[in-house]
Amino acid sequence: MAILAFDTCLGAVSVALRYRAANGDWLIREAYEARQTGHAERLMPMIAEVMASAGRDFTQVERFAVTVGPGTFTGVRVGVAAARAFALSAGRPVVGIPSLEVIAARARHVLGPSAATRALLVATDARRGALYCALHGAPNSPGAPALLTAEAAAALALEHDALVIGSGGPLAAEAAAAAGRTITTELPAIEPHARFLAMLAADRLPSATVSPLYLRAPDVKPQPEPVARRP
Repeated sequence: MAILAFDTCLGAVSVALRYRAANGDWLIREAYEARQTGHAERLMPMIAEVMASAGRDFTQVERFAVTVGPGTFTGVRVGVAAARAFALSAGRPVVGIPSLEVIAARARHVLGPSAATRALLVATDARRGALYCALHGAPNSPGAPALLTAEAAAALALEHDALVIGSGGPLAAEAAAAAGRTITTELPAIEPHARFLAMLAADRLPSATVSPLYLRAPDVKPQPEPVARRP
């Protein structure tokens, strides 16, 4: 199986092609750039660069994978639209995975044994005092993303003795401190990475299509229609 995975949800753009060599070993080619803007402009050139470095073409890709959010509205739309286009043109299935689950997989890899059995609360800053959160590795926890206040995120971390990962960690720690409690945070600058998306996608059932996971309405709203003035 060859899987082309890409992420544009938050503060980075990344692409990974995971495929098997002739001897059956998994190989990977990848690219990653931290950036706050320009996701749409960088994604397609980065995909072309990764495919070229692997010496593969799109007819050899058997599955596409994309992070579906939560994240920035523009970033989520860019990734999901690209995945839909590739799947339609190539006639191949697509797998959509939440960005916070990919962060959790990357965090466990980076932290190693210290996080192997501990619950992780992935929390990214959603602005306006809110956090995108998902609890992973706790008993009976589905890991579904949710939009929480910093106080609710801190309470969730304390309830499960979870290590808080991501850009929302400092906000959750402040909320815990205000309540006289302490939580442990790590990796405040961590972003999703397509390498881990590709690894997760290998074991998932593909869907007919993928949809964005926004969790809240956009900050920018259409201007109301002007009221006609009497002559």
